Amino acid sequence: MKKTMILGASTNPARYSYLVANKLVRKGFPIVNVGRKVGTVAGAEIEPAETIHQDIDTITLYVGPQNQAPYYDYILKTNPKRIIFNPGAENAELADKARAQGIEVVEACTLVMLNTGQF
Repeated sequence: MKKTMILGASTNPARYSYLVANKLVRKGFPIVNVGRKVGTVAGAEIEPAETIHQDIDTITLYVGPQNQAPYYDYILKTNPKRIIFNPGAENAELADKARAQGIEVVEACTLVMLNTGQF
């Protein structure tokens, strides 16, 4: 299964990152929650963007482009196979950096992808 990092994880049940974390776990995907606030989502602790995970298939972004720059190195060092830029997280600069490193870039909604079998 594709180990997925949720960047911008939230304990707020109204947030899409929260919904995605729970949907991924229900479908059997292992997750890593990364965010600024402490807490647990879908059975996984939210951790700060410090530990570089070497086994991440997908990073799904729930951080607006205006707040992404501090995460660039972290994301690129994690070196996922793909990054999903959810609506509102689209960022041409980060997308270009990722593509230059051979990372697939997808602009889509992770929830829709999960619901339609495209994940």
